[in-house]
Amino acid sequence: MPEKVKLDLPGAEVYFFPDFLTPAEDAEFFSRLMLEVTWKQESMKMFGKEVKLPRLTSWHASDGLSYSYSGITSLPLPWLPPLTWLREKVEQVCQCSFNSVLLNLYRDGNDSVSWHADDEKELGPDPLIASVSLGAPRRFQFKSRVKPESRREILLTSGCLLFMGLGSQTLWLHQVPKEKMATQARINLTFRCMEM
Repeated sequence: MPEKVKLDLPGAEVYFFPDFLTPAEDAEFFSRLMLEVTWKQESMKMFGKEVKLPRLTSWHASDGLSYSYSGITSLPLPWLPPLTWLREKVEQVCQCSFNSVLLNLYRDGNDSVSWHADDEKELGPDPLIASVSLGAPRRFQFKSRVKPESRREILLTSGCLLFMGLGSQTLWLHQVPKEKMATQARINLTFRCMEM
C-alpha cells in the first residue's frame, strides 16, 4: 500500500497518496493517454454566450453512462486498456468501485477549472472521487462551503492520487487555478461511481 496522508479538511475524508504510481508507470501512462485518448474542448453557456472550457476533456464509462455537468452532456467512450489498469489500481487502494472516469487535459497554466463540487445527482448524495495526476505539477485548492474563508491547498505532482471521500463534495469546493508559470501539460483522471 502506498504512503497515505490525511488532509485537514473538517468534516471530510480526503487522503493524498504522493507515490501512487512509480516514475516508470507515470511516464508510460502520460504518453499513452496523450496519444490514445480522444480529447475535445467542450463549450458551456455563460451569461447567454457560448464559452469554451479552458481545458480538454474525455468521458469514459461502463454500461453507456452519460454525464451532465455545467450544461454539457458527455456521451461515454469505451474503457481504454490504460484506463482499465488505472481504475483497478485505484479501486484496490481506495477500497471502492468506480464505473466512470472524466479525464481533463490542462495544456499549460492557462488551462484551469474554477470553484465547483462534483455533486451532480447522478453521483449520489455524498460522492466519492479518486483523482490521479500525470505530467506537470499543479496547485489544487479547497474552499469550505460553510466558512468560505477556510481554505487549503496542495500541490498535485505526477503519479499521485487524491481520494476525496465522504463530505468532500458536500462540505467543500475545489479548483485548479490558472498558473502563468506552468508551461507543461497535466492530465487528471477523476474516477467516479455513477448511479445506474
